[in-house]
Amino acid sequence: MDMLQDLESLQFEYGVPEEDRIWLYLQGRSRGLMIEACAHATFFCKLLYNLELQKLGIKCFYHNADLVSWADVIFLCCLPSQLPNICVEIHTSLEKTSIVYSFVAAVPLPRLKLLLNHTNILRPQYQYGEDSVSIWGANKKVIAALQDPTILQATCPYSPAGGIILKIKWLEGVFYAALNICTARNMAHSQVLQLLSELFLSVHFEDCGKDTASCPKFQITDFVSKAYGKNLSQERPFPWFDLTAVQLKETPFSQHLSSSPVLQDHLTHLYCASFGISLTKEQPVVSTGSPSQ
Repeated sequence: MDMLQDLESLQFEYGVPEEDRIWLYLQGRSRGLMIEACAHATFFCKLLYNLELQKLGIKCFYHNADLVSWADVIFLCCLPSQLPNICVEIHTSLEKTSIVYSFVAAVPLPRLKLLLNHTNILRPQYQYGEDSVSIWGANKKVIAALQDPTILQATCPYSPAGGIILKIKWLEGVFYAALNICTARNMAHSQVLQLLSELFLSVHFEDCGKDTASCPKFQITDFVSKAYGKNLSQERPFPWFDLTAVQLKETPFSQHLSSSPVLQDHLTHLYCASFGISLTKEQPVVSTGSPSQ
């Protein structure tokens, strides 16, 4: 219980001069950005857990290099000024297959790639829309906010609700990260396509029950060029992908994702289902064209 909730003179806004109150919306925007980043990282971890079929474990380390050599996924949660020293500590301990997930918004992907001498990096990027930012729950802790269906729906890919929009290149990076995990295990690409279809397209919306044949299934040319796919035998794994390039350039999956509303719908339903909420026709997630840039 927030003991200060009804004490007006102790609220943050009380001491702000009237002429400066126009900037108070930045407080909600900052909170929304933090909640979105946590939601998207949680979604990514849940997908990896299902993909690798391993039990979650938590260990404490006090040495960054030891931590990096042990972990499969490394989250960078530090100040931009601290990042160069941390990268010096850890870059020699990174395995090729280690996924680095960066929360350091001020450091772009090319700089991260250079500092870490590593290509298997995911970094979500956000842009601001014009919608209200009052939905983020100013008095809720982040864990409580991530249990609120309204807030969770606002964090959905393609959703402009809440005024903060996830750029869809992050979602492409998630897919290619999953492909790299399978390649590291030398899985045949035909098996990988079946696995990804089962994992990413396992949650259907209402209309799917009428015509399941229309539900999307992944094909090899969704991820690689036609020429490359034509010369790839059934038992060969996918190539190793540079995740930094995936998030900075157009890929075969960029075109496939942008041209398939049905695929977008399935991924949106999967995202919501991973947090235990479901979308109905009365609760659509409206997509916009700008996040894919």
